[in-house]
Amino acid sequence: MAAALYPNNKSDSINGSSQKLDIFKDIYDQNHLIDLPNWYSLKTGIYSSKHTPINLPSDSFVDVVSHIFSHKHNGKASFIESSTGYCLSYSDLQPLVKSIASGLHHQMGVSKGDVVLLLLPNSVYFHAVFLGVLYLGAVVTTMNPLSTLSEIKKQTKHSNVKLAFTLSSRVQELSEQAISSIAVPEHANYNPNAVEFAFFQRLVSSDPNSMPNRKISQDDTAAILYSSGTTGPSKGVVLTHRNLIAGLELFVRFEASQYGNNNEDNTYLAVVPMFHIYGLTLFNLGVLSLGSSIVVMNKFDPNEMVRAISKYGVTHFPAVPPLLKALAKVGKSGHRGHLKSLKQVSSGAAPLCTKTIDEFVQTFPNVDFIQGYGLSESTAVGTRGFNTKEIRNYTSVGLLAPNMQAKVVDHVTGLCSPPGVTGELWLRGPGIMKEYLKNVEASCSTIDKDGWLHTGDVVYFDHQGYLYIVDRLKDVIKYKGFQIAPADLEDILVSHPEIDDAAVIGRVDEEAGEIPMAFIVKKPKAKITQYDVIEFVAKQVAPYKKVQKVQFINAIPKSAAGKILRRELKHTFSSRL
Repeated sequence: MAAALYPNNKSDSINGSSQKLDIFKDIYDQNHLIDLPNWYSLKTGIYSSKHTPINLPSDSFVDVVSHIFSHKHNGKASFIESSTGYCLSYSDLQPLVKSIASGLHHQMGVSKGDVVLLLLPNSVYFHAVFLGVLYLGAVVTTMNPLSTLSEIKKQTKHSNVKLAFTLSSRVQELSEQAISSIAVPEHANYNPNAVEFAFFQRLVSSDPNSMPNRKISQDDTAAILYSSGTTGPSKGVVLTHRNLIAGLELFVRFEASQYGNNNEDNTYLAVVPMFHIYGLTLFNLGVLSLGSSIVVMNKFDPNEMVRAISKYGVTHFPAVPPLLKALAKVGKSGHRGHLKSLKQVSSGAAPLCTKTIDEFVQTFPNVDFIQGYGLSESTAVGTRGFNTKEIRNYTSVGLLAPNMQAKVVDHVTGLCSPPGVTGELWLRGPGIMKEYLKNVEASCSTIDKDGWLHTGDVVYFDHQGYLYIVDRLKDVIKYKGFQIAPADLEDILVSHPEIDDAAVIGRVDEEAGEIPMAFIVKKPKAKITQYDVIEFVAKQVAPYKKVQKVQFINAIPKSAAGKILRRELKHTFSSRL
């Protein structure tokens, strides 16, 4: 959910390494720390969480689903379908999950370690399928339901998918690619006798007590989520049951604990996609363990959002920047009364400018607003905002989560940076992924021998321990919270017969955060136009990945090793962007 902020009030006067050494001299005197907080060690360069550590399960053989259901509460409605009002009760949830797990094993031949694809939008059944797969000991991989067939083929092949859950409209095309699939209803009011849902109906009707013997280790793989990482094409982030347990405990349950114990009275609105690490950790794991209710929207619509908040008394709205802007727009238009139940709105997954924050806080002065930071590679665990009467820090992405450590490292000198000094953020803790699937080189370059995840984000901590995201070293483009790997788009572009070379960068956009912009080198005598380039890519990728701007240039700037110098492209052409 890598939330990011580019603060306007941060001076760049301390970014140079020589100036940084002067700062070290000012705070370091004969091996004694002077005026440094106890959560930062000058000797090791490590930032520790200011929060009390949380005890995580010590039993090696605990799966994340059993861990969720081990939390006792009096919650009544687990998921409520926004459009119909259909409610799945907590009492029916666990039997449904066990039925799906049992049916997958006995009827579909799915066993522990098999990979199952969820190519689905948000629905009241997404989480049941997700948890059913994990309870069996199989592995989930997720994708945006708008992904193209070529994108699906690439991921299913790489992760060795055995079975897919998808919409009925996509079953046939997956079948033509020899991908076995089961159609999942988009809405709860589906016809259980419909032929297209026959397999799904058989699963949910399976005997929940006929589960095979299970022995699932915390270190067993639970999910493979695809991320662009620091650079290059998408990679499979391998997350274990231990990682997912850490995600729900250190991200969701911990945040909830900061605001009291009335979790069963809270209602969350699920608009953020459940196939994304942000929505997946929140709605399919953490919130379920709290006993809160979750109102599910199949797709975003501003009017439906207002109706859902008002009708169901939504108290918590986890959002991404475009949703936050839409909410502020509704509030300023005179409909704020319909949103009076809101207590907290949080933002993550993409950059958020100060202007948007100010507009939202001014429009909703009584709503607690926070930001957070996390990645697929950290199971969404990183930092989380927390406001008190004394401190209301809206522009920061918050304090380090419990059990987490950080370093801020100058990517040129390798020096660790104290509070107030920028550098690349490194994270270490129980949420850090196991590896990138089938990619030893990328795994080793991202997680070092000491277990530090090199995030590629340029940050600084202030003297109260709050983290600020300043810039990014990595190439990944963040469009409305979705990650886009420039290398993936470049591979498509150079396949065009009239394109000699191409590079893609993220262009700053007020609404989307960033949009993909392509720099194209034409082949001699080529007649290709900007429109041709945009259409060529659009036919091969999901809508959010489309190239939206094109500029033709004579040559792509590259290093001696042939790596595209994207930062040089951004700098050279910034005046034209």
